[in-house]
Amino acid sequence: MSGRVLIVAASDSGGGAGIQADVKTVTALGGYAATAITALTAQNTVGVFGVMPVEPAFVRQQIDVVLSDIGADCIKTGVLASAEVIEAVMESIALHAPGVPIVVDPVMTSTTGTRLLDRRGVDALKRLLLVASTVLTPNLSEAEALTGLHVRDIGDMRHVADMLLTLGAKTVVLKGGHLDGDEVADLVVDGTESYMLSSPRIETRHTHGTGCTLASAIATGIAQGMAIRPAIERARRYLITAIARAPGFGQGHGPLNHAHTIDAEWGVE
Repeated sequence: MSGRVLIVAASDSGGGAGIQADVKTVTALGGYAATAITALTAQNTVGVFGVMPVEPAFVRQQIDVVLSDIGADCIKTGVLASAEVIEAVMESIALHAPGVPIVVDPVMTSTTGTRLLDRRGVDALKRLLLVASTVLTPNLSEAEALTGLHVRDIGDMRHVADMLLTLGAKTVVLKGGHLDGDEVADLVVDGTESYMLSSPRIETRHTHGTGCTLASAIATGIAQGMAIRPAIERARRYLITAIARAPGFGQGHGPLNHAHTIDAEWGVE
């Protein structure tokens, strides 16, 4: 086990996304996961039925005690719930872990459309967290919300990704899964180089937690000392296999198979 990843995000009672997906991903890739929970959710594959935010002071206390003892080689953020939580998170990181790489998954809504971050929170995300991010992993709707631009094709993706760099992100992984086509193409830009990572689209409804999984997999690679591009490429391979081997649970957007890396000697294939 190598690579300490502190995950700051909300829980998912259905186990497919959020903290649960993050911990599974980090563990499956050989890292060590610690957590600071920002909100509790009552959800399953069909939708989010309730959200209970955690007080910002307690979110900060979770981060403080983890970083002051265990430490972190990379920090990954997901649902941050409010501007006040974002402020608390950044204050704690500045105190205990300045310079530690941060992977930001700018989650604003759930897969089923439930809003998870209000306008003040989005403003705080742009003002405080994007400028500190080592890697930013928005999907197209999140990129549109952050930039005010619309994405209809690859050309729009390039323009929006470049704009996200100007907001402070060092590397942007703009996920293109919401565009039509037989291929899924993700765009990576870092101000020095720009490249596409493409793969055949997997026709499935079992895609719950894909964003959480990709970001946590990237964070694990960085925590383990990988350079950014190899960390992204490994994370993408891990995610594609997790989707292809999804267990088929639930009536809606089902969870992935995060455990596909487990050795067969333990009886898991």
